[in-house]
Amino acid sequence: MRRLLFPCMAVLLLCSAIAAQMGGELRFCIPSEPNTFNPLLPQEVSSGTIIYLTGGVLLRVNRITQMAEPELATSWQVLDGGKRIHFQLREGLKFSDGTPFSAEDVAYTMQKLMDPELHSPTGDAFRSGEGKVTTRILSPLAVDIVFPAMVANLAKLFDTVPMLSSRSPQKDMAALGPFYVAEHKAGLYILLKRNPYYWKKDSSGKQLPYLDAVRLEIELNKEIEALRFSRGEVQMITSLQPDIFEKLASQNAAQVQDAGVSSYTEFLWFNLAPTSPIAAYKRVWFTSTGFRRAVSEAINRADMARIVFHGHAQPAVGAVSPANKFWFNAKLKPHPYDPDSALRRLRQDGFRLENGALRDQSGNEVEFSIMTVANNHARESMAAMIQQDLKKIGIKVNVVSLDFHAVIDRIGETFNYEACLLGLLYSDLDPNGVMNVWLSSESDHQWNPRQKSPATGWETEIDRLMRAQASSGDERLRKQYWDRVQEIAWEQEPFIYLVDKNALVAISPKVKNAHPSALHPQTFWNAEHLKLEPSDH
Repeated sequence: MRRLLFPCMAVLLLCSAIAAQMGGELRFCIPSEPNTFNPLLPQEVSSGTIIYLTGGVLLRVNRITQMAEPELATSWQVLDGGKRIHFQLREGLKFSDGTPFSAEDVAYTMQKLMDPELHSPTGDAFRSGEGKVTTRILSPLAVDIVFPAMVANLAKLFDTVPMLSSRSPQKDMAALGPFYVAEHKAGLYILLKRNPYYWKKDSSGKQLPYLDAVRLEIELNKEIEALRFSRGEVQMITSLQPDIFEKLASQNAAQVQDAGVSSYTEFLWFNLAPTSPIAAYKRVWFTSTGFRRAVSEAINRADMARIVFHGHAQPAVGAVSPANKFWFNAKLKPHPYDPDSALRRLRQDGFRLENGALRDQSGNEVEFSIMTVANNHARESMAAMIQQDLKKIGIKVNVVSLDFHAVIDRIGETFNYEACLLGLLYSDLDPNGVMNVWLSSESDHQWNPRQKSPATGWETEIDRLMRAQASSGDERLRKQYWDRVQEIAWEQEPFIYLVDKNALVAISPKVKNAHPSALHPQTFWNAEHLKLEPSDH
């Protein structure tokens, strides 16, 4: 009996080891319940993570080289001066449920993407002129997409357009990416499983992805996330807060990495929406460029970068981070810390300082609240520093921390807030990728969204410049237009840009083939090539 048990045990151990080498389940955290699973509507980090890992795109911009590479399409050609793009598709591709992929699905995706009822921020990047976007199916593997006006940088925009299935019963959930959504436990996790029909293979001919599954744990608390990483319960952290980065580095410097300045910018803005329940006298403050400029000059960005981010950030200039080497306006410099200049601006606007308190022309004491996301220590610390800095010029600031979804509801639906401290991740380097932020009619024009017509002359000018750059085939001219938008934003400060954060990540030594990038998504941009080293037990 004992002789029979030993060979069986050896076989079991061998099978277990082989299974571990074949795949495994990678675990990392997302900061909230996803707002949507619709591939065309990513609006926050959690839904964007799922869509990146499951969505198949016609081409992908390599996060290291920043060059476009073939994906579902083997080739593409921009024609008619940027008004038409031709795609040649790969043969034999299937969605995760086995449904074939063809040019019909490309046409269906574009129809859904450009539907005005969807309000897709991804689709906004393609809106360069009046009229409809049309598709011409030339064959099952060839399709033309035709735009009413020239679209600048047209090809690279498709990096953010996951293809939908026109025939699958699952519709939006059928995946062409390396993984598909297999299970969702609200508030706990999303389980992504290996797409059995994924088309990519490695150099030896082995089908990708290497991983069997990716489990996205929903964890709002960054300290608990770090504790779970230290225990080996999760193997990656895609965005570390600076204090946690330093703590993990002291434990094992090899498991953390500063990938350099990222395209993630932190900023403050005042609510200028006319429907907001803000006192009329406060609305007068917030709409004053002089007031916004004064608040900006009273904030010590260098101290913020040094203290809150432990040097893993730098004072922000504006809408574009220096990580975006071509489109960054190098002529602009961060607004200096100058409380004396701030007070001079305020006096010019009729404010006066009395017994340490700033008052407006009507005698109202200047006091407002800054809303930010709870359990984000960096933002809460930034808000506290702003509170201290503005107190020096007589402004009283109250900090209000709310859960993520409550913040999103207030800035997008009820407009029940006075000022907000958040960040914006520029996943697309091209200015077309932020049309939804800068066009006054768009929903992500956060300080005053969905305007029927521009509320100010400078917003009118930004609208004109953004449409002009989007319809120009001359990259140098586009650069001039976008530089001017950055200058106007620097002058008017609808967003008070604070710091550009570095990309801080943590990756377990058990994760192989990870090459962190300063651009989003920092740790899993090459998810199909990631491997997990077999466990010790």
